[in-house]
Amino acid sequence: MAKWFPGRRLSWLRLTTLVVICAALVAGSMFAWGNWQDSRAASAMKPWVGGYVDVTAVPSYPFEQLNPGEGRNLVLSFIVGDPDDACTPSWGGAYSLAEAGSALDLDRRVARFRLLGGRMMVSFGGQANQDLSVACTDPKALQNAYQAVIDRYRLSSIDLDIEGDLLRNTAALTRQAKAVAALQQARPESRPLDAWLTLPVTADGLDGGGMQVLDTYLAAGVKLAGVNAMTMNYNDGSDASTTSRIRASLTGLQGQLRAAYAKRSVSLGNATAWAMVAATPMLGQNDVRDERFTLEDAAALNRFANTRGMSRVSYWSVNRDRACDANWPDPRQVSDSCSGVPQESGAFLAALSSGRTGGIVQQAPAIPDPGPENQAVDDPATSPYPIWVEGASYPAGTKVVWRRNVYEAKWWTDGVQPDAAGFDQTSFPWRLIGPVLDGEKPIERPTLPEGTFPDWDPSATYTRGDRVMIGEQAFEAKWWSRGDSPEAALVRPQDSPWRLFTDAEVEQELARIDAGKS
Repeated sequence: MAKWFPGRRLSWLRLTTLVVICAALVAGSMFAWGNWQDSRAASAMKPWVGGYVDVTAVPSYPFEQLNPGEGRNLVLSFIVGDPDDACTPSWGGAYSLAEAGSALDLDRRVARFRLLGGRMMVSFGGQANQDLSVACTDPKALQNAYQAVIDRYRLSSIDLDIEGDLLRNTAALTRQAKAVAALQQARPESRPLDAWLTLPVTADGLDGGGMQVLDTYLAAGVKLAGVNAMTMNYNDGSDASTTSRIRASLTGLQGQLRAAYAKRSVSLGNATAWAMVAATPMLGQNDVRDERFTLEDAAALNRFANTRGMSRVSYWSVNRDRACDANWPDPRQVSDSCSGVPQESGAFLAALSSGRTGGIVQQAPAIPDPGPENQAVDDPATSPYPIWVEGASYPAGTKVVWRRNVYEAKWWTDGVQPDAAGFDQTSFPWRLIGPVLDGEKPIERPTLPEGTFPDWDPSATYTRGDRVMIGEQAFEAKWWSRGDSPEAALVRPQDSPWRLFTDAEVEQELARIDAGKS
């Protein structure tokens, strides 16, 4: 046996002990280093809360009017395939992107929301209608469809809401995941594209369909921002409370995330995995009649999310964060515009927001404010609607431009400047929609062909409901009339026995004419 020191012989017991201690120290240091890195990565994802806004719901929710103290993160939903063109994105199958820009003034409202400091992403899919990836089988066309939405709304974060039959449609999921991966790869490193998966869960976490979606996305190389659990409509017959079921769902999902990444030889730390877990409850009454998400449940979810380090909490939906009024007959029946539980307006947002001051990660920069020196310059050639004129009368729904902003009359108004100060907003006749956008030109109003209705005859007698035309403009009689020119309704609509057709009525009449030709 060799001598290490003069007069001493090497003890194998001591050597073994030394090796074990050194190995333990190295392992402990590596473990501590790994935990530090895990915590550091997780802490970079600032916690935020952002509700979904159903863009096509009626009545339309005025998200562009959110005050500075209210929620500044929104998830606009849902982009699906156009029923008449599989690879063309649409809002709810009802509006193309361009149609939403004109009929809903969506582009302008988004611009206004961002001017107020708001951040937003768009959700693709949802329960109703057909996901883009189902019927659009051309991979490049599918990628272009997503890109069109990202470009139009200047997005750096997207949400993929996958539920129903799509959960087990392997071909469509693969197309979708590959398209998202290609979109991410095409982005510059300085402006990455965050992608969230929104999936239904059971009380144990994702079911088999949800796990297939997660695995498909990871296999395609998508860099997930996280997985958002739809913590709603469990319908499992359990006696467990809503809060306990939600906690169990999220805990199960966190473990599933770590396992899914480990399957691909990626070690996902405990803190990082929790930061990638998100929750979206359904406010108040759920679709399942005996399931409700109360304000107490919201406060409990907020505490759980903050304790675990979850970066995102969302809710369905901003449209519903108010109590139903007395005219809603059954509070256990789900409404698009109220929660079905007693509450103050915005109470769910307040309960979910405590301690969550961050924003949607990697949000695109806000549209710059043009400044007061440019706001005052109104040019008919670059204004989508007529410029407001003092002394003119404006019926409800009329849109005008004033100081480079678009306003809509809430009811008939005469002589009130759209940006006048000192008024109570509940009694103010104008609603600010948003700024005039770069490159805009006057919107061409639809017109009816000559002869659609009889020309107005000053000697004729007209009764309520009679329709006439002067040039390309159509009018309808509000009451008995003789000799009163319908054109007077353009100046003093409140006094005229005539009312001008709205653009929507003109469009309906044109559709009727087209249907009669076919």
